[in-house]
Amino acid sequence: MEAKRNISAREAILGSIREHLAASLPHDAVHAEGEHKVDIPAGEFAEPPAAPNGAEISLVDLFAENLRGVGGHVIVARNEEEILDALSTTIANLQKTRLRARRIALSDAPRLDRLAARMSTPVENIASSVSASELFDYDVGISTAQAAIAETGTLLLESESERHRVVSLVPPVHIAIIDAADICLTLGEALAAVGRGDDLSATITLITGPSRTADIELTLAIGVHGPQELYVIVNVGPSPGTI
Repeated sequence: MEAKRNISAREAILGSIREHLAASLPHDAVHAEGEHKVDIPAGEFAEPPAAPNGAEISLVDLFAENLRGVGGHVIVARNEEEILDALSTTIANLQKTRLRARRIALSDAPRLDRLAARMSTPVENIASSVSASELFDYDVGISTAQAAIAETGTLLLESESERHRVVSLVPPVHIAIIDAADICLTLGEALAAVGRGDDLSATITLITGPSRTADIELTLAIGVHGPQELYVIVNVGPSPGTI
């Protein structure tokens, strides 16, 4: 009986999400710049907003702008060599700060093992599939992301594809790698991109910048319930299967 109630509650939640996402489609392309509204035909994705000079803003640029607006860092790379250089440089720069970046935890994405093996910056330890309790001793967590939302600068991590939830939440620094092709304009598009028909992953984590919280006096604090720093490397070159 309890299992049936849990399944029913899950179906109700997913049904509500689908209903509200469908209702929000006509409004997904409304942006603060001029409150310009675009009607989106059923089954089509919204187009990125236009820049003040009339040029179209790319999803990568829009994602980078919005992520930087909430305190995140974005590095654009064109191939695996540039991804590797971005990783090495970021960790080397972090080692000059109080965040140390000497112990590095990786998710179980095979791509990361290959990159870590070639990283030039010396560290004390690099390990993959670290247990949740051990992660508290690590300075940096590195993962990939399955999708991103350009209009909010948000990463979407999907647990069926990669074990990366605790790696992205526990260490003081999170470095994520995402392919430009996986950046969507809206939340609805991102969920559709990682969905499997009518089913969603058991766990989807949405990350918008470093962890932020405020107490009852409305004093903003960074990194209390998650990473203090978020770095995103956007690969605009070949996808993982071809590099």
